[in-house]
Amino acid sequence: MTLKVVIEDGGNGWLVGTVPALPGCISQGKTREELLANVKEAIEGWLEVEQDKVESTSPQHVELVTV
Repeated sequence: MTLKVVIEDGGNGWLVGTVPALPGCISQGKTREELLANVKEAIEGWLEVEQDKVESTSPQHVELVTV
């Protein structure tokens, strides 16, 4: 999977990275390498949370037996 990361100066020596395709997916780092490692971790977490949402809202099939 390839995702675009927008890198901006966050001030005070920090870089901030956002992932436009994943709303709310943002991270920071002191160096470009640290930022990209942190953004990768943020992306993995974001995708995991979204997968959990899908699984918890998926239709469930239950067999009901009446007597």
